[in-house]
Parts: sequence; structure tokens; C-alpha cells
Amino acid sequence: MSELESLNLQSVSFTGLTPGAHLIVLGAVHGNETCGTQAIRRVIGEIESGQLNIVAGRVSFVPVTNPLAYARHQRMGDRNLNRNLVPTESPAEFEDRIANWLCPLLEQHDALLDLHSFHTAGEPFVMLGPEDNRGTLEPFARAAEETALALSLGVHRFVDGWLDTYAAGVARRLAAGASSREANVHYGVGTTEYMRAQGGIALTLECGQHDDPAAPEVAWRAIHNALAHLRLTVAPAPAAGADTEALRLYQVIDRAHADDAFARDWASFDRVRAGERIGTRHDGTPVGADSDGYIVFPNPNALPGQEWFYLARRSTRV
Repeated sequence: MSELESLNLQSVSFTGLTPGAHLIVLGAVHGNETCGTQAIRRVIGEIESGQLNIVAGRVSFVPVTNPLAYARHQRMGDRNLNRNLVPTESPAEFEDRIANWLCPLLEQHDALLDLHSFHTAGEPFVMLGPEDNRGTLEPFARAAEETALALSLGVHRFVDGWLDTYAAGVARRLAAGASSREANVHYGVGTTEYMRAQGGIALTLECGQHDDPAAPEVAWRAIHNALAHLRLTVAPAPAAGADTEALRLYQVIDRAHADDAFARDWASFDRVRAGERIGTRHDGTPVGADSDGYIVFPNPNALPGQEWFYLARRSTRV
């Protein structure tokens, strides 16, 4: 039996006896991010044992969204599942086959909680979608509902501006003559962007560093809070988080050469000052911040032509 023949795609659903919201919870969209998988399996066990009851609506769990990456203990199988997520009639990569199964499943729900982790140290945070708008990039009309769900999850930091910033990076790559698929704005579409395009609300919760023993607990608490907030369980609705911090991504910097190097080990949400050196290009050109703010998603392992790090500023969104 080949590696692919040994894999399968699994979802587990529970439906209450009265109408309600339809929530879907994903784990291991990236195969080395397992806190969501652990939390989902724990919650499924609680429901099956009667410790937790789904009294209304429907909740679906996908413990391992990318089984190939998960089996290999790495971020991706053939490619990043959380990019260019769309059904296709001609699947070429393993993630295309997942998309053909996952996208119709997402469409059956009206809220998504996608559980992730990150490779550097740092506190958990939620990725929000755009504010309400009628633009062409990511039109949206449910920002208030999405933000209310985000505030219930039990973390205090919130980040938005993903697709706008990604699109600006794409425009810069195209102007520079890039031909890679990262130079296509649709490559920035992942689970949450696809869900919003179908009319739903969607959040990515980054639960902490990959190996942080607290990350599965963050994910577990968030699932319980989301179920209570959406009234799928009888638990009291969680209070909105206090002492919140909102940041907005505004710039993405790509790695241009394999010898581009960071000036030091950066973690997401480290503060940077205007003019501060963040890294150095292979030819000695400094790469710095253009204003006071924060570095987000620093990736010392980025390949040339891929996102190296993002910059963010304070926002009044939350």
C-alpha cells in the first residue's frame, strides 16, 4: 500500500435537537501544528461520553485536515493547504484533493474556527477578517458577528489586514516580474477567506508555539467558548475578553535570497522602531521598519520569493 492509499479524510459531526448555528472546527491544516488536533479529539471524547452535550445546531470537527502533512510531521504535503484553497476539476497536488472534499464541507456551515500554532515563541492571537466593505478583494458584511465570536475565545490579541497586505505584496512581486504562484492574489485565499466568500464568519486562532504544552489547552478552551457563544451548548456565554490589543498588518517583506538573514531571532509581536534593522539582504542592504510597530510571522526558513515577515501597527478595531 502506498503512502497516499493509507490516508483518509475524516469529519465528525454532532447535531442538537433544536435549530441553531452550524460550526466547523479544523485542526492540523498544517501537519506540524497539532494543538488543534489534540483539543478536537478531547472535545469529541467529552461529547461521546456525555460530559458535554450539543443541544442545538450542529458542530463538525476535522481533527486532521491535511493527513499527508500530518503523517510526515511537517507543515505541508505537496503544498500549503492554507493557500489557493478552491475546488478544482483537475487535482494535481494532494492538497487539491483535500480542497475538493473540504470546500463543500465548509459550505455546509456558517462559522469556522481554524486552530493553528506558530514556530516562534509568543502569545496566542486571533486572525480577524476585514471590516464590512463592498470592495472586490474580500467583500464582507458580518464583521460584528465575527468580532463577537473572536472576543469570546479567551485570548486578548487580535490581528487583521491579512488579505489586503498579501495583495499588496502580490502587486509588488508582479511589478518585479515574479512568475511564481505567490504572485497571484488568489494564492492568499485559505480556509477563512473561502468561508467568508460563502457567506460565513471565520476565525484563525493561533494557539501558541508548536510545542508549547499550553497550546492544546488554549485550543480546547476556545472550542468550548465558541460552542457556548453560538448557543450550541447550555454553558453560559463567555464574557468578552478584557484588556484587548488590536493590530493591523500593513506590509509584507519577502525573502529575496537564501543568504538574506535576520539581525536577531525575532518572535511575532516583538516591537520594532522606525529605522530599526530587522535583517540584512545578501548584498549587505539593511532591511528595516518604516515606522514604529511590530514584527509578525517572522520566518527564518522562508524560501526566496516567499513571505519573510510582516509588519503591523496598532489598530482600534477591537
